[in-house]
Amino acid sequence: MRLANKIAIITGAGAGIGEATAELFVKEGARVVLADLNFEKVQSVAKRLGDQALPIAVDVSKSGQVKAMVDATIEQFGALDILVNNAGYGILGNVVTTDEKAWDDLMNVDLKGVFLCSKHAIPHLEKRGRSAIVNIASTISVVGIKDRAAYVAAKGGVAALTRAMALDHIEQGIRVNSVAPGIIASSYFDKLIAEHPDPEAFKKWNDARAPIGRMGQPVEIAQMILFLASDESSLATGAMFTVDGGYTAW
Repeated sequence: MRLANKIAIITGAGAGIGEATAELFVKEGARVVLADLNFEKVQSVAKRLGDQALPIAVDVSKSGQVKAMVDATIEQFGALDILVNNAGYGILGNVVTTDEKAWDDLMNVDLKGVFLCSKHAIPHLEKRGRSAIVNIASTISVVGIKDRAAYVAAKGGVAALTRAMALDHIEQGIRVNSVAPGIIASSYFDKLIAEHPDPEAFKKWNDARAPIGRMGQPVEIAQMILFLASDESSLATGAMFTVDGGYTAW
């Protein structure tokens, strides 16, 4: 019960890494707010997790909605100890082919969303002390990838913002770290594989992109998030923890 009596907000909790993190947090004793743009998804997750989970529909790019989410957390559970900034998505395109509005929309969710959620959560995290923020960055924060210009820029910003926040709020007892997942199996990848002209070959190619020889599973990222949210990582702040099966090592 590494998170006994802890209260956490997890954004993007309707699927994938966010959903796996919510399940693990509840197993470890936390009460969780499941935040997602898709309310039906987080409602479904909350039904499985029971009274320990509160589903909330939120657009993390909207300050008013983020504040309402944090206020609802305090009203329901009385405090806040952990924030997991997981909400985000990617788009295809380089700087020439990426539509300007698509760029702005992605930045508003992937990077501004981290800013807004942290901005409204930190005053409550400070009251508790020994609290934690975990931001979800990406391996492409450090290595880049073709035709993902907006996503690479946003996740690079998340990694940099993590370091700044860690220094700004260390004296308030708030640790801030980021996790950099590699290629993680998800409904997004399932769709890409299903739509590919040669699904089996495409799956094998994705599996081979990391030395470990397979895509990661959401729960494997959730385990790292749990570590960083718990007191087990009491000395860790301002760091990015890469969980990628060796992808960035070669």
